[in-house]
Amino acid sequence: MKHLIIGGVAGGATAAARIRRADEMAQIILFEKGPHISYANCGLPYYIGGTIADRDRLFVQTPEAFGRRFAVDVRTQSEVVAIDPAAKNVTVRRADGTTYVESYDKLLLSPGAAPVRPPLPGIDLEGIFTLRNVADTDRIKSYLGEHAVRRAVVVGAGFIGLEMAENLHEAGAHVSIVEMGDQVMAPVDFSIAAQLHTHLTQKGVALYLSRRVEGFERRDGHLVVRLEGGEMLEADLVMLSIGVRPETMLARAAGLEIGEAGGIRVDRYLQTSAPDIYAVGDAIEYPHPLTGRPWLNYLAGPANRQGRIVADNMVFGNTTEYEGAIGTAIAKVFDMTVATTGLPAKRLRQMGIEYVSSTTHSSSHAGYYPGATMMTLKLTFDPRSGKLYGAQGVGYDGVDKRIDQLALAIKRGATVQELTRLEQAYAPPFASAKDPVAIAGYTASNILSGAMPVIGWRDVAEAERRGALLLDVRTEAEFGFGTIPGAVNIPLDELRERLAELPADRPIYVFCAIGLRGYLATRILLGRGFRQVWNLSGGYKTYAAATAPLSGPDSAASQTSARSSAAVQQQPEATATARPTLRVDACGIQCPGPVLKLRQAMEQLQPGQQLEIVATDAGFARDAQAWCNTTGNRLVEQHQERGTYTVVVEKGGVCTSAAIGSSGEGAGKTLILFSDDLDKALATFVLANGAAATGRKTTIFFTFWGLNLLKKRRKPKVRKDLFGRMFGMMLPSSSLGLHLSKMSMFGIGDRLMRHVMKIRGIDSLESLRQQALDNGVEFIACQMSMEVMGIQREELIDEVSVGGVATYMERAEQANVNLFI
Repeated sequence: MKHLIIGGVAGGATAAARIRRADEMAQIILFEKGPHISYANCGLPYYIGGTIADRDRLFVQTPEAFGRRFAVDVRTQSEVVAIDPAAKNVTVRRADGTTYVESYDKLLLSPGAAPVRPPLPGIDLEGIFTLRNVADTDRIKSYLGEHAVRRAVVVGAGFIGLEMAENLHEAGAHVSIVEMGDQVMAPVDFSIAAQLHTHLTQKGVALYLSRRVEGFERRDGHLVVRLEGGEMLEADLVMLSIGVRPETMLARAAGLEIGEAGGIRVDRYLQTSAPDIYAVGDAIEYPHPLTGRPWLNYLAGPANRQGRIVADNMVFGNTTEYEGAIGTAIAKVFDMTVATTGLPAKRLRQMGIEYVSSTTHSSSHAGYYPGATMMTLKLTFDPRSGKLYGAQGVGYDGVDKRIDQLALAIKRGATVQELTRLEQAYAPPFASAKDPVAIAGYTASNILSGAMPVIGWRDVAEAERRGALLLDVRTEAEFGFGTIPGAVNIPLDELRERLAELPADRPIYVFCAIGLRGYLATRILLGRGFRQVWNLSGGYKTYAAATAPLSGPDSAASQTSARSSAAVQQQPEATATARPTLRVDACGIQCPGPVLKLRQAMEQLQPGQQLEIVATDAGFARDAQAWCNTTGNRLVEQHQERGTYTVVVEKGGVCTSAAIGSSGEGAGKTLILFSDDLDKALATFVLANGAAATGRKTTIFFTFWGLNLLKKRRKPKVRKDLFGRMFGMMLPSSSLGLHLSKMSMFGIGDRLMRHVMKIRGIDSLESLRQQALDNGVEFIACQMSMEVMGIQREELIDEVSVGGVATYMERAEQANVNLFI
């Protein structure tokens, strides 16, 4: 029997070795158009970044060693350019351009997939790369060695894009990621990706989400990436990671059937539409086990499994069926791990499949054992049977083994109830007595049984329209560090005594930090006669991560005029030479535990002494800064590494410059801009610039109609509901559409005012606004007002941050002047 195999990576090489083990006398010829076979293409980014130092470690087998061990005729740099299914032969082109014909009894196609290179202007300029094989890797590595790459732009934020972002960062470049979608890592849901957004920005990566690349140029020796809307990013290297497409050109030319998803169509034996021709790997499409719909699966694990199955079918006849893959994948993103299996919520919505989801946050191992970090697990499942559809995880440790357990459960058709019956090995260094998978199963089972009605973080935006009360059952200290706008705080342990404060005729949306106390509060309310009660799945941790504004790109590094879109944060003062007097380990403790430990430890110190505290709660660094701002203590230093957050705080005296006082010496100024009248807006920015010029910390809180002052002139397209579209039609499109509060006269007075200002040499409203930003004035957009008026973050200028009442009140407490305009 003569077997020809086209493609020598993953599935092709696996099939060749399996055929030899099954039939010692078979003739096997392996064609590979490149110079290498059986290499670790998933390790290529880590060789570029230097994590894998030895290039030879990338090769599982050399062509010579593979051929000798398995008695395979390996022909590298030999490209099959045509297949004749009727004559059962192929045409092969050698490296010198000559061709010859080779016959076969059985033929296997394993051509893989090719990177997408859209026909954008300038895409073929030097310094723009894709990564798919060893040759690509060598070109990038060589370019890095020959050029000073200080700035790199990665276009596309999938698996390869994020891995390349990390490794280019490790190679010393400042990295910007441009992604057309509104999140990184498209296979996971937004709430999971949001945690990656925070982590990437903490690592100094600039994120340009919902941005489309229009072309590339070369200016003054640098590449320029031109974005939709005219924004420019300078770069020394550009990495394209837009996606891949199955290599089907050879199959199409041979008349093989191509499926609706665009891959080579195969049956359950991995046989194509032509007799004796099989196909495996990235080039094929196969029905998804959960939906029965054809889909493409670009993963190495399934490709290798297909190689084993197809080898048996080629040797013994069609005896072994392929069950399909559900898409189990994992990636390292700097210190974090993100993984997915099965179907996420957004894909279920797209396909019109009814589902329920649950989100849980758990420690990677016992919280009392050193080194525990938080991980998030999200399950999707059938609302009636509880059958698992998908699972996603993100965290710093232990995500891999949990996603593998969940993948096995999904492939075996398990329900969420069955997750509670799994047995996991337990010892404090490795897990908790209640493993994160078990907790996810218990939570999902409670949702399924009706014991815990839930809402998602997106539903919170509808709370006011539905007349719902947002009930925060965390402690007062937690509530003070930030909450969902409009929420009422009744701590869980006080809930039974304060039931009279709650309306029995309105929906109540309950939330806590991660969902557990919210569940307990939900059970209390339901048991006390309240009927319209829901718990926020994943708690405030999920909501805060999903709704947090992204830190904007660094203007110096990215060569754009955009400032940070995050809140202007107080930077810690230079690190003092004093060594911490006291060190506290708060790892494995959930919010508000770390902040409470911080407060308790500070009581033991004298003014001027320092405390170092380490925690694994992702919000601790932000909370520590807020705590220092409101207590008169000084944040000396903070840094993050592998999911642990280290903060150094110096105890202040009775009267410190950061303490809240009434004297006003050095205190800040805050202004609330409620109006969008042109004259009132002018007055606001004049006052703000005057305050900032004196060196005072100045903040403008834009709420309701004042949000119109922040709208971009050229806004991106965003999805809005009916009410959002109605507000968009009725409100000014930008600051250029504002009217005077008096004498507007259908716009005549507005134009006259601007004309008079111009001839009198008075700066325009837009100039005054930019001056305020240049002077360091902080712009905060009211989150609740944005939700009510249907205004999306993407419509506002990049420099603004989004916050709630708690954010403003923190600024107001530090100010001795608060104006409402």
